[in-house]
Amino acid sequence: MKKSQIMPEDLNQYRWISQPVISANGQVAYVEQTIDQVKNEYNTQIRGISLDGTEDVAMTNGTKDSSPAWSPDGGTLTFLRSTEAGKGLWCLPAGEAEAVMLISPERKIISYIWSPDGSYIAFTSKIQSDPAGHRAQSKDDEAMNGSNAALFAAPTSELRGKVYERTTPKAEGAGWWDGQYTHLFVYEISSGQITQITSGYWSVSMPIWSPDSLKLAFISKQTQEEHVDPDLLYHSDVYIVSMNERKEAEPYQVTDSSLQISQFSFTPDGSQLILIASDRQYGSGSHNQLFTVPVQRGGPRLMAPELDMHIGNAALSDMKSASASPSPVISQSFPQQGVYVLGTHHGNVDVYRVHTDGRCEAVTPAGEKDVYQYTVSADEKKLVIAALTDSHPSELYIVELENGQMFRLTRRNDEFMSKRQVNVPQRIEFSSSDGWLIQGWLAIPDSRSVSKLPLVLQIHGGPHAMYTGTYSHEMQTLLAAGYAVLWVNPRGSIGYGQGFARACRGDFAGGDYRDLMEAVDYALASYNELDELRLGVAGGSYGGVMTNWIIAHCHRFKAAVTQRCISNWLSMYGTSDIGISYVEGVIGGNLAEHAAYLWSRSPLAHAHQIETPLLIMHGEQDYRTPIAQAEELYTTLKRYGKTTKLIRYPGSNHSLLKSGKPSLRVDSFEQVKAWFDTYL
Repeated sequence: MKKSQIMPEDLNQYRWISQPVISANGQVAYVEQTIDQVKNEYNTQIRGISLDGTEDVAMTNGTKDSSPAWSPDGGTLTFLRSTEAGKGLWCLPAGEAEAVMLISPERKIISYIWSPDGSYIAFTSKIQSDPAGHRAQSKDDEAMNGSNAALFAAPTSELRGKVYERTTPKAEGAGWWDGQYTHLFVYEISSGQITQITSGYWSVSMPIWSPDSLKLAFISKQTQEEHVDPDLLYHSDVYIVSMNERKEAEPYQVTDSSLQISQFSFTPDGSQLILIASDRQYGSGSHNQLFTVPVQRGGPRLMAPELDMHIGNAALSDMKSASASPSPVISQSFPQQGVYVLGTHHGNVDVYRVHTDGRCEAVTPAGEKDVYQYTVSADEKKLVIAALTDSHPSELYIVELENGQMFRLTRRNDEFMSKRQVNVPQRIEFSSSDGWLIQGWLAIPDSRSVSKLPLVLQIHGGPHAMYTGTYSHEMQTLLAAGYAVLWVNPRGSIGYGQGFARACRGDFAGGDYRDLMEAVDYALASYNELDELRLGVAGGSYGGVMTNWIIAHCHRFKAAVTQRCISNWLSMYGTSDIGISYVEGVIGGNLAEHAAYLWSRSPLAHAHQIETPLLIMHGEQDYRTPIAQAEELYTTLKRYGKTTKLIRYPGSNHSLLKSGKPSLRVDSFEQVKAWFDTYL
């Protein structure tokens, strides 16, 4: 049977697999995300599969179910179910067909975790700690409002202006701050009683129980100094609260405010914490590393100081459903055995075992893959991973930890993929003109009908992120349309050592620009089927600003697409939710002292030099790179009579390509194809 090419609308056929968890008796639960074309939205359902793969069945009948977790004895599955009111916690006892609600969706649960003894469930939820709706009342506020408490508490959008005093009152994906803080609660299984554990004008995240179920730890960013702005703090800390005292307990700070902590776990004896954290020495370009810290307070210690690898998953992809990165999984025989973590290295993300003496080995076999979640069986003999490969969308795989063999567990995408032609990329690498190793991938259409092919250079965002050679719908739709596609990891990318990751900081459009141009030169010199006169360039976020810069400084590209881009570092500084840290850290300047420099590195300052037809695409609710960045560039290009088009995507944020409305994602792929078809 002849296979069909992958088309933009095929996005609707994928099944995104995530959040695997293994029960004590060896049952795997996971989340499957699909697209409902009629409602133009995503559905999620909990499925269960045995470790031998013989039975793969739906466990829940909802369409917005996620975050599965097993009770410690493996007898009950809990999960979150989203409704219009919020997320509630449900449970499905073994042998039962219908789930039962434990905690109402009005609680708006964000995350939860079972206590090891099975007696409690800790969860986080947003609450209105702020009576004003947008900030704490000062004494002046109280005097001003007096007896008008009802007016003061009324919806601010109707009766008064929205007041903000914090430096960053908005966040990408969350919108403008609503005055709520995330706090910690505990649900008692036997009685159904809910107790609030934390309160205050700060938030908590990632609750973790101690092995004896007597303590709860969490991450929070707090300051006791009045002159310190919490929004300008880039560290976070772990706090612990005793469950013996419950309501009266006061959390105590364990870490020393020197790290930005991403995830953590208790050691099996409960005496230490293992942290995945960054020291922020190079800002957002700093590697995550493994640290140990005593529970009774103390300075963090690097677990593997010689390991020059980012701990965690820094890979970008349009084929992973949004979900949290896993905490480190610590062997029950720790410290004799090590800690299981994800590691980003040379274009792949694998599971690694890191030992206290600094040794580190991959436990997933070699090959192009992006492992984004994993779970370890109770006997530590099997690893279940959610991963992408170079020829297949997301599935679950089993890795035998004793011999490293890997087998496919789920086959949820097999039926669709068996009917489609997949173009598998080839890995390339070369030395840059100043000696850096540059890696990337080149994919050439298998069904090409011409001797010379147009080539599209794709540039990733970040810059502190990484491309892999794994399956991408975005790349495959271009390949199906007859374009060769080149994507590389220029300096600044994660995955090639700390020196490489920080090499672009303060040097925007310097070495990173040269790496990209040299990658195109390398591809053209190495592959005779590429047409040097028909080159296109495209990118999003950092890749978008680099696309803008490239076409303002060279004319070798005949068509360009810039998505969720930046054009003006001066306006980016004050309008982005990360404007201050990004512009000062990555670009290297602030408005007061370096305005001329920032303008000189802004593509907008050079937009009059652009000759390449440019398609500009942007989400209207993008708070990371606000849509004004696209509008400034578009207006300037139109003023100078350049060939350009602006497409605005309503209700869409910075993650449009990965998790936006399905119809808008399909449209974006179609628009890119049409633009290159017209000008290449």
